[in-house]
Amino acid sequence: MTRIRLALPEDAGAMLALYAPYVRETAVTFEYQVPAPEEFRCRVETTLARYPWLVLEREGKLLGYAYASQYQSRAAYQWGAEGSIYLEQGVRGSGLGTPLYRCLMELLRCQGVRTFYGCITHPNPASEAFHQKLGFTQAGLFPMAGYKLGQWWDILWMELPLGERSAPPEPFRPFPSLERETVKKVLEQAKKALN
Repeated sequence: MTRIRLALPEDAGAMLALYAPYVRETAVTFEYQVPAPEEFRCRVETTLARYPWLVLEREGKLLGYAYASQYQSRAAYQWGAEGSIYLEQGVRGSGLGTPLYRCLMELLRCQGVRTFYGCITHPNPASEAFHQKLGFTQAGLFPMAGYKLGQWWDILWMELPLGERSAPPEPFRPFPSLERETVKKVLEQAKKALN
């Protein structure tokens, strides 16, 4: 059975093993060095203190993960969040990323996030098509923003409204403050979308 669940700090090793090829072999991430296991575990713990971090697994095997992070640090940006999603290479294009990312977006909506951002190395036709399919639109293109694997890469920012952007918005709620029943309901909806 395939399921989506909340990540645990103990998942860090499996997630790092999935992430490492992206660091070493692609420009999908602009990191040059694979993070140390302790550092990656700290990232998971730090993220979960404010945002969701989800794991996609089948029969106990990790197939992917998605998480949100702070878009910008100033107070006025608190209703925006940036998303990241990584799938095992053999799972990409299988349709499993869509329910994983939709689940993340629904949890963010429950937190009061009103705009979800994707920061994509450009060109990356698969990621761009994935985001467009989910309703994201282009917000900006930053030419030659990063250098990796012997070349310059652009950065494409895409955005998706998650709710009405009226003033004043309801206060942002850190992920741990969401009611357990709300989180459980969102995860159950994601399970239905997978099976």
